[in-house]
Amino acid sequence: MLLPHLRDLLIQDVRTEADGVLVDAVVATPTARCSGCGTLSGRVHSRYRRRLADAAVAGRKMVLRLMVRRFFCVNTDCRAHTFAEQVDGLTVKRSRRTDQLTVMLTRIAVALAGRAGARLAAQLGLPGSRDTLLRLVRALPDPPVGAITVLGVDDFAVKRSRKYATILLDMATHRPIDVIDGRESDPLAAWLSQHPEIEVITRDRSGAYSEAARRGAPQATQCADRWHLWQNLCQAVEKTVVAHRGCLTESSTASADPSDIARHTPGAVMGEATAGKATKDTALLPESHRGGGYAGLRARTAERYETVQRLRAEGKGLRTIAKELDIDRKTARRFAIAASPEDLIAAATSRSKMIDEFVPHLLTRWNAGHTNIAALITELRELGYRGSPNNVYRFLRPYQASKPSARPAVPAPKPRIRAVTGWITRHPDTLPDAETHQLTRILTRCPELAATRRHVGAFAVLMRDRRGDRLPEWIANVRADDLPALHSFAIGLEHDFAAVTAGLTLHWSNGPTEGTVNKVKALKRQCFGRSNLDLLRKRILLSHNEFSSTSEIQQPSK
Repeated sequence: MLLPHLRDLLIQDVRTEADGVLVDAVVATPTARCSGCGTLSGRVHSRYRRRLADAAVAGRKMVLRLMVRRFFCVNTDCRAHTFAEQVDGLTVKRSRRTDQLTVMLTRIAVALAGRAGARLAAQLGLPGSRDTLLRLVRALPDPPVGAITVLGVDDFAVKRSRKYATILLDMATHRPIDVIDGRESDPLAAWLSQHPEIEVITRDRSGAYSEAARRGAPQATQCADRWHLWQNLCQAVEKTVVAHRGCLTESSTASADPSDIARHTPGAVMGEATAGKATKDTALLPESHRGGGYAGLRARTAERYETVQRLRAEGKGLRTIAKELDIDRKTARRFAIAASPEDLIAAATSRSKMIDEFVPHLLTRWNAGHTNIAALITELRELGYRGSPNNVYRFLRPYQASKPSARPAVPAPKPRIRAVTGWITRHPDTLPDAETHQLTRILTRCPELAATRRHVGAFAVLMRDRRGDRLPEWIANVRADDLPALHSFAIGLEHDFAAVTAGLTLHWSNGPTEGTVNKVKALKRQCFGRSNLDLLRKRILLSHNEFSSTSEIQQPSK
């Protein structure tokens, strides 16, 4: 049985060779059509053999040796006096592979790129190097853009912190339609001006994309992404928690109820009975029971903060400051916008540590008279501790220098800044009872955090119910309280008021564009970070629907 693309051929011989299968064939049709003018001709000029690589047979490479005829063109007005016959669906001028093989290699190249695609092609018996596969991808035409009603815009890193690009998505079909070099406003504005049919543009809070949409598509409604709005709100809440971190310390040390301490102690480390023994006849440990380890950090942070603030007062930019101090630009920015060095220190010292969940068991054993630190480390290893032994030595060093009678107690769990931020921004029904009780005590002691929790809940209702019309009322309520971080967030909303209102009213979201950016990261990893933007762009545009039929891939004409 002949393959579909061999229906116009006459097979003369089939034989196996060391590296595959060899098929000798001739064209069965008596005439051929001129490639220049399209005139049929039956006058044969000459014949020659042509070798074409074809799809594998039973995993073995297949080579088609085709006897090709050259014809005279009977049209006297045609510039071509002679022409070589071509078989539709089989051959292309000057090509050394059949159309079917080209389609198969192109599919592999779009899915896997060069190296991985070449390895798979070799396993399937298809000849093709990595350079060949990449050339096939680059030769493919761009898919048609079509009419776009709702457009999604987002940026992604081609080379992180060095080179970026902008991806455009058809939100109706979630199909990438174009990739623009850079993330500035001018290229995007030029692209938008060529598509006046766009009605809605979904984007993040980028000022460059806002400007591009205003200039290139003034008729379109800009829609700010709700996820980014919530992210900005969470950042403002975290700054508020940092500013009122003193309330967290007092709330964590105010209660000396042994049952409360035992309830918050991880059960995997210490049972309820042990927890009760650990808190019997003992006073709570002072808040900074290991604060001495942060003395160096506090001094370095304060010194760097003063230096950055002084350089900023002299009018120097963040890049210049980062270069002078040999720090990252983001670090310089963090020190520049901080209200005080204590805000930076609080963020650094509030990170959780591996030893934290084992502290109750460790202090219980120490109170019982087991002061051999090496033996205690062995016990912690059996309980699942995977941290450094030095952490245990540093933690117990203050107790070694104290009097034997001064036994430390199991401290009540101190909530971290990130944890409290999460409690405030999460739905109340999803919080465990223990975290709900801790948050309630914190909010009782701190009216500012209680007001922050109310505003967060009100904003969540705006997002859930699509009530963008209530945004001015929410902003007015925020400004009625002394919450500087939320005031800054409200100012940002007012600067982008129309897009934020649309984001809180329309059902459109930039989530599909963010998801496509994640897929782009996978395509970049397949290229091992060595692909230029033109190749990456082709793969982004072509990898979405991987061709519904083989006719969508045509070998480029020479």
